[in-house]
Amino acid sequence: MTTHASLSAEAAVLEQLESWAAAVRAQDVDAIVAHYAPDIVAFDAAMKLQFKGVAAYRDHWQTCVEMFPGPMVLELHEVTIHADHQVAFCHALQRCGGTDAKGETQAGWLRLTSGYRRIEGEWKVVHEHFSAPFDMEGDKALLDLAP
Repeated sequence: MTTHASLSAEAAVLEQLESWAAAVRAQDVDAIVAHYAPDIVAFDAAMKLQFKGVAAYRDHWQTCVEMFPGPMVLELHEVTIHADHQVAFCHALQRCGGTDAKGETQAGWLRLTSGYRRIEGEWKVVHEHFSAPFDMEGDKALLDLAP
């Protein structure tokens, strides 16, 4: 990975975010988790309340990519990044999902917030949070909302 020495902090974090999204679309779990710090804490929208450490989060990503035999969908929208020399955070809306065994795309909208720290010259995600709004009366995620 590049150290991003010649880029602004915001541009370097955006480059990392886009690289992560490409890895998700490629269903490359090793490339996905290469973006995370070893001690990442993640709040994903699916399966568990939290994931602590890159090994636990890797297992989760492996399960996610195996759910879709066809291409993954990951589109980032309304990306905002704030960064200084050592710490950054990002928030965005994302459409994510994949192609199921029937060849049909199953995707919905989530919210993404991620925190980055520059570790040995590389921007790594130290906290990631995906969430979906939900219907409080029906207790169901509202994945069909769109920006």
